[in-house]
Formats: sequence, structure tokens, C-alpha cells
Amino acid sequence: MALKCVALLGWRSEYEYSWWNRNKPSKSNLAPVTIRWFSRQRSINSVQGGKVAATHNHGRKFHKDLTSLPKPLTVADLSVTLDDSSKVRISFKGMLGSYSEDAALKAYPKCETVPCDEFEDAFKAVELWLAEKAVLPIENSSGGSIHRNYDLLLRHRLHIVGEVQLPVNLCLLALPGVRIEQLKRVLSHPQALAVSDIFLCKLGVPRENVDDTGFAAQYVASNGLRDAAAVASIRAAEVYGLNVLAEKIQDDSDNITRFLVLARDPIIPRTDKPFKTSIVFTLEEGPGILFKALAVFALRDINLTKIESRPQRKRPLRVVDDSNTGAARYFDYLFYIDFEASMAEPRAQNALGHLQEFATFLRVLGCYPMDTTL
Repeated sequence: MALKCVALLGWRSEYEYSWWNRNKPSKSNLAPVTIRWFSRQRSINSVQGGKVAATHNHGRKFHKDLTSLPKPLTVADLSVTLDDSSKVRISFKGMLGSYSEDAALKAYPKCETVPCDEFEDAFKAVELWLAEKAVLPIENSSGGSIHRNYDLLLRHRLHIVGEVQLPVNLCLLALPGVRIEQLKRVLSHPQALAVSDIFLCKLGVPRENVDDTGFAAQYVASNGLRDAAAVASIRAAEVYGLNVLAEKIQDDSDNITRFLVLARDPIIPRTDKPFKTSIVFTLEEGPGILFKALAVFALRDINLTKIESRPQRKRPLRVVDDSNTGAARYFDYLFYIDFEASMAEPRAQNALGHLQEFATFLRVLGCYPMDTTL
């Protein structure tokens, strides 16, 4: 039953593989794409009341040439054009200099990064062959899980092929020559501002939210703001020509974000190095059913490293008959689990075969090497 379980749950079913082999485009039609979002004139956004409004800054001489930087992909840009690039393209949400790009470069130092407007655009860039892989944050040691990406893992058919653990060094960046006492405001992503609360409270200036740490740095640089700073990475300072006024301004010195690497096709699981497997499932209703589901791993000495539950969007409530009070309504949940075992191991196959006895739905999201470096 275990081997049958792997065949049914392992990334694609036999039917899906046969359909893919019949319908997938030829290699000549799937060449890497020309990224249309490299524009000569970058539209700069201004922050008004914490929101972004489009403006231009013609005629201002920037201390660093920013006009050649890529504009993030949107859904409207996801059209396929042929190109002969040989670099691995990695899509991510945000601007150049964001921490997601840092994670992509840690995983693939020679990659070509593809900035995207939204998390879903990063998924679509891979699905439509504009990128080979996507790197997206899934959890942070201070901020917790990124629930949007858990939902997108289920909505899309990409496979987890790796993970990256990135220590986050939040820095205060400003134009060259600007001193910290000249600052009147600080811009960054809301979470970056939140986890730097102690430092920013001492600084005592207003905070303004933007969508991305990289955009905060770009906005300060491109607008020549001498009264504003950005909370972003050291790489963002290098990309946009800013000075680092302070490093490691986060409240907790050990601030780590875990990223997932996603691809169109799964990798072949092995046993020669530590592997992790991620799954999502739903359960039948009944007393102790979650305990029984988790016990299938404990019985085989499989360590669970992550458990996340999300309400099912299409069927959020489950009606259960109760003999004392009549019908009861409960949230119906999806359970996401990461465990330390490779699908090449019989114990992992047997655990999922056993789990099928309780699960109404079960899908393997990926089996991939663990990131053991920091």
C-alpha cells in the first residue's frame, strides 16, 4: 500500500504524467524568455500616507544611475518570448535588493533574478516559463508564517525543490552625506519596521509603510530624499548607492527567514543527505483523529519540524451532528506538515500510506534537501 501511496501522492499522478507527456510543448518552444520588464525609464513611486502613488522625477540627477533597473513583473507582463540566456532565472516578490533576492542569490549565486510585483506573479513566472524557479518566504523567526504563500502552494502546482534559511540583517540606509540626526521619517516593509521597534523608538521619527524593503531603498535614492531613511539590506545599499547608518537594528539579533525554492518539476528524492518532505492534508471528523494522524510519524521515528493549519476557503465550515445539542459547526482545516525524511525511505512511504487511512485529501508538496547552513 505504501508504494501505491507514493504513486498516487508523489507530486503528479500517473494520469497527470501521461497528460503532461502528451501535451507539453517542445524544447524549442520553451526557450528562456526575454524579460520585457527591463525598461529604460523607471516609474518611481511616492509614499503618501503610507500608500504608494505613481510619480516621475524628470530632470533630477541621481547620485547613482537607477534608470536601468528592472521593473517588477505583473500578471500583464507574463508573455513568453524566446531568448538564448543560459543563466538560471529565479523569480521573487519585490525589488532588487530585497531579502528575497538575497535568498535567491544564496541558493543560486550565479542566477538571474526576476523581480515580481506579487507573490502570485512569482508563481506564474515559473508556470509560464519566464523563470526556472521561484524563491518565496514561508516563515520568519520573529513574524511567524507567511500565510499567503501557504495558500498559494495549494492553489498552484509547483513543487518544493529546496529551502534557504537566511539570517536577516536589517540596516538603516540613507543618501551619502546624510547624518542620522537629519532624518525626519523612515520607510520600509511593515514587518521590517515592526521587528526594529526598539531602535526606531529611540530614533523617534515617523514610520511609513511600503510594499518591500528594496523599494524603500530605491525610493529614497531615486527621489534624492535627504530627510528620509530606509530599513533594508546591505545589498540594497550597494544596488541603490546608499550609505549604511546602522546595522542589525532588529530587536532580536537572531532574525532568520526561511524561504522555499519552487520549480515546475519535482526532484528525485535521495538518502545520501538530509531530506525534508512537505505535505498538506485534510482529515475526517472524529475524536482523536489529529492525534492518530500525527502518530503515523511518531511510530516510525520521523521528526516533525513544522505544523501549520489553515481554514479551507472553499468549505470553511463543517457541520457535525451532536446528539446533545443538534448540529454543530466547526472550521474545516488544511494541515501543512514538514517532516525530516526522504520519500526514498520506506518509513516515509509507509507513514503516508498509513495517513491515507484518516485523510480525505493528501498531497505531497515536495521532497527536498534540507538547508543546514546559515
